[in-house]
Amino acid sequence: MLNPNELAALLADLESDRVERTISTTKTDKFAEAVCAFANDLADHRLPGYLIVGANDKDGSLAGLEITDQLLQNLAALRSDGNIQPLPSLTVGKVALAEGEVAVVEVQPSHLPPVRYKGQVYVRIGPRRGIANEQDERRLTERRIAIARTFDAQPVPEATIEELSLPLFASYRAGVVAADVIEANHRSLQQQLASLRFFDDRRGCATTAGILLFGKNPRFFLPGAYIQFLQMPGVSLTEAPIDQQEISGDLLSVLRELDSRVRSGNGVSQDKVSALREELRPDYPEVAIREVLMNAVMHRDYQSNTPIRFYWFEDRIEIQSPGGLFGEVTPDTLSRRNSYRNPILAEAMKALGYVNRFGYGILRAQDALKRNGNPPVEFQIEDNIVLAVLRKRIP
Repeated sequence: MLNPNELAALLADLESDRVERTISTTKTDKFAEAVCAFANDLADHRLPGYLIVGANDKDGSLAGLEITDQLLQNLAALRSDGNIQPLPSLTVGKVALAEGEVAVVEVQPSHLPPVRYKGQVYVRIGPRRGIANEQDERRLTERRIAIARTFDAQPVPEATIEELSLPLFASYRAGVVAADVIEANHRSLQQQLASLRFFDDRRGCATTAGILLFGKNPRFFLPGAYIQFLQMPGVSLTEAPIDQQEISGDLLSVLRELDSRVRSGNGVSQDKVSALREELRPDYPEVAIREVLMNAVMHRDYQSNTPIRFYWFEDRIEIQSPGGLFGEVTPDTLSRRNSYRNPILAEAMKALGYVNRFGYGILRAQDALKRNGNPPVEFQIEDNIVLAVLRKRIP
């Protein structure tokens, strides 16, 4: 946030395209349009823009407004009311000068332009704000394509290094980086995290993958990052569950808990293989449940607030993953084509031993089910949901 000297300089620079002044305290649309324009950063300054409430636009003089907590709350709500998309990164504060007080909204340039307010793209054109023309939008889109990265690589601005479990990272690093490399490495832990794409060193914050793998409280930043587990006594959701739990935490803890649930919940039955011999077989091959679960964890949309649903009924298992199919994958190519929504997460799961080979999970599951005598996995695919159904083996 600006200090008083920096603020005074911006108030005096009437030609700057990084500042907008207003004496209005109620024109929400005007505020939102200004935030949108600064987030788009058409001039590519790669520096924050400032909306200053309480200063005259013509000469930068202060209007003597009282900056209330309610005004600051209203300004902060611009980020979360859903009208500006994608969500901008902004901070709000009150700055006191000798002449009076102002409210300052500091808006960071977006990494995913164009940013829209109620569907419209606003930009700064010199000292004024306006609606982007076709060429402006093309420039912003080209910039987005140039810097776009998968969601798991995106920085989480509020997540400082203190939000990560560094012992957990050190344990992970020991498993994926050679011991002699670690011993010879004199970089800080922050730099080591950044080299593995779990931290954005330039912005000083964790990435989504870093939060998922080593976050002390991943759901604080990613509310849907958990698994809703239910074990039902019958074939529907109308009865009281035998067991239920929200499985959350760092990814390794989640995966270990899933392993435990699969092992403890799987029954066995006898299968007559000859006149004199019977063989015990599981209701479901563990590898099949595991592969479908790992597929859901690896490919789900972590921007969604919907959890993965892992429902174990008497006659079937349902695993529902938010996000739908991604990239080049279609319902017809689901078992033979790869496209990774979360490639960093996929790499980490492989390093942890939960994925053996990329792109073969569904094939392995189908093969294991066939050999165990189960029907194949059934997939029900919608725009934002993939539901996998595994049917219980009938002896």
